[in-house]
Amino acid sequence: MRLRLPEERPAEPPTGYKIAHPVLSQDGTRAGFTGVSLGGALPYGVLADASCVYGLRHRAPHRRCDCGFHCVHDRATAEGLLCTAEHRAAVLLDVTVLGAYIRFELGFRYARQRVRVATVGPCACGAVAAVLADAGWGRPGWRGLAAACAGCVRGRTSVSLAGFARLGGDGLRVVAGSGAAAPVGGLPGGVGGLGVPELVAEAALLQARLDWFQGQLARLDERGPGNGLKG
Repeated sequence: MRLRLPEERPAEPPTGYKIAHPVLSQDGTRAGFTGVSLGGALPYGVLADASCVYGLRHRAPHRRCDCGFHCVHDRATAEGLLCTAEHRAAVLLDVTVLGAYIRFELGFRYARQRVRVATVGPCACGAVAAVLADAGWGRPGWRGLAAACAGCVRGRTSVSLAGFARLGGDGLRVVAGSGAAAPVGGLPGGVGGLGVPELVAEAALLQARLDWFQGQLARLDERGPGNGLKG
């Protein structure tokens, strides 16, 4: 006799929480995420289907495998994972569980998901994040990103929170740790499709880059013409 798991048919898709690292494609045209454990080498988009990370041909999630997306039921549980040293730069994701899923005591393992909200923590200096900047690591074709304030971004490749949401698409919202949301389409009454939070973040980013360039020019002036070299 073969035992079968009980089936659920909820009226609305379940929701859950997980952590992940934000990533930006090499050409800067796409945004996504990569997991912090199993399957972390495979970036995924805002709306994505799971596959078996072991290369097996069965559909995820398979009952006798540990493939598929993973999330927990409780937001506080996911937030607790951000306390570990290796996960400090990750972001908190609110996800909708789609397709087939297997329910566990703490969460789900499932076939398809939609990332609804990404909550970005503070910059490493403790200030509120204004952008997501190059974190110094990546995957083939993808740059890993981490939260940065306007004063710490300097000349690194970066994208504003609103810009990351637009590149991610599919209704993604990006929220700073302070709770200031940055919707994809901007707030009503925004200029050029952007609202006040997005414009403030863009202005802070531009000012930080200007300060960095002015510092570089000042160093060149101090060294004199020709960098001190004689012909």
